[in-house]
Amino acid sequence: MDASNRKGAAMQKDITAVSFEDFIAMEPLQKAPYLMQSDGMPFNTLFAQQFERPLLERLCGLATAIRRISKTREGALFLASLLAHKRAMLYFSQPSSRTFLSHLSACEILGMRTGSVRDAATSSELKGESKEDSVRTFSSYFDLIIMRSPSKGLAERMAWVLGNSERPVPIINAGSGKDQHPTQALLDIYTLHRSFETQGGIDGKTVVFVGDLLRGRTVRSLSWLLTRFTDVRQVFVAPDELQIGGDILDLLRERGVTFEVSSDLRRWLPEADAIYMTRIQDEWDRAAGESARIDTSHFKLGDREAAVMKPTAAILHPLPRRDEIATSLDNDPRAKYWRQMRNGMWIRAALIAATFGCAEAIDRYYAANVRR
Repeated sequence: MDASNRKGAAMQKDITAVSFEDFIAMEPLQKAPYLMQSDGMPFNTLFAQQFERPLLERLCGLATAIRRISKTREGALFLASLLAHKRAMLYFSQPSSRTFLSHLSACEILGMRTGSVRDAATSSELKGESKEDSVRTFSSYFDLIIMRSPSKGLAERMAWVLGNSERPVPIINAGSGKDQHPTQALLDIYTLHRSFETQGGIDGKTVVFVGDLLRGRTVRSLSWLLTRFTDVRQVFVAPDELQIGGDILDLLRERGVTFEVSSDLRRWLPEADAIYMTRIQDEWDRAAGESARIDTSHFKLGDREAAVMKPTAAILHPLPRRDEIATSLDNDPRAKYWRQMRNGMWIRAALIAATFGCAEAIDRYYAANVRR
């Protein structure tokens, strides 16, 4: 094990001292200390629950610094020198384009060399190798594993396994089953942060989630992160069959968050500071055509709906979209989903830089060469 890996492992809170059975039985908030470094930065990034407000604000500031530094050739070369000695594996056993490409771009910004597996049929899993053995294999060659899987819990299982191995390398969860998508939530927070910079920030805003909220892991993760801010009202608008899960509502009640559950989109449009649209997640259907039988015609955003929204509102979507946002809104200044997509590259670069201890170097360069 090289020095950087020993350092990372030592900064974790005794993951080697807890059994797998005890670790996996914990709630995400209980697991969080085992995933963090002593400097408060993540070692493994698995859950939205790991991120308290000071860390969210730190990462947003770091993402902005990286974004601005990269605008010059000299700045881009500086960023590319930071992790030129590191390698990242992108293990995506679930289809993805934006999440894959933004993580890939984030690695490239920081100079990391990358490898990828995007189809289990092209790996030794076709021969019967377990996913656990595949990830252990990747850890032999790479210094970071970014993984996306339809299997719930795989990322946290591998974080424990690698944490108890001779080569503990960080894992970033790029989507796990129907449960968590923490880096998407980070880019959503960063987009809201940028959208409300001149409006007092995220505090006190009303965020309306629309669409398939039951199976949307992006909604679950973002809903949690919004509880880190003050007086944010969350409104969940969906057909009854796709309404947000009771576990999320219980969490909001525990944290004293004001929320509303509704099937009336028009009712909430004039009050929304941000609208978070989602597509129907029919890849999770238990039977063919199950989602198609649900009436979703009243959960779409077009010109008529946009006309009653605040001029300062922000429209977000994790993408890909189908017909839930009319293309006529793409050039509306309130449409933030294209910026949201690009923000994913910056916040993921910030997360990777923070994971490998580069935040202070970026701060120093930014202060000396960009911020005037």
